Amino acid sequence: MTDVDRTHAAHQPDSPAHQLQAAFPEAVEALHHRLGEATVIVQAKALPEVARWLRDNLQFELCVDVTAVDYWPQEPRFHVVYHVLSISRRQRLRLKVPVAGKRPKVPTVTDVWPGANFYEREVFDMFGITFDGHPNLKRILMPEDWEGHPLRKDVPLGEEPVQFTHNVEEIQRKKPYAKQ
Repeated sequence: MTDVDRTHAAHQPDSPAHQLQAAFPEAVEALHHRLGEATVIVQAKALPEVARWLRDNLQFELCVDVTAVDYWPQEPRFHVVYHVLSISRRQRLRLKVPVAGKRPKVPTVTDVWPGANFYEREVFDMFGITFDGHPNLKRILMPEDWEGHPLRKDVPLGEEPVQFTHNVEEIQRKKPYAKQ
């Protein structure tokens, strides 16, 4: 299938995105096509049912990735983004789930796609979004005693200037070992 074919296929009424919208008219908030890729915005409460339907009816066998986007200070603050793949049909679909900023919570999809386990843990660790029903929701990248979630936009940046020949001495003076 060429890129032109994929772009054309994404806009067809029988595309996975349109089939999903027809099957869940109340749960699908919006549908977007761009550059041959379909994005379906789904309500959080319907996510497990939508995921199961995609797997069982449209052969989306694999959850390739789960991530999040922080739109702070807007509401809904977060979008949890799922990239799913139908290997047998050679099709991709992006699901976006809007989540409020206070106590962000989304149902887990690990019972539908077990491979989402570690992706959901990473989103929990980096963004602080809780996945209800997750079998082992704990930090995966940051230490257990770490406070906060580093990929949130309201977390201050802890940056350090890049060292060049003209600023070596200045940077060395600011290092913790320089004060000893």
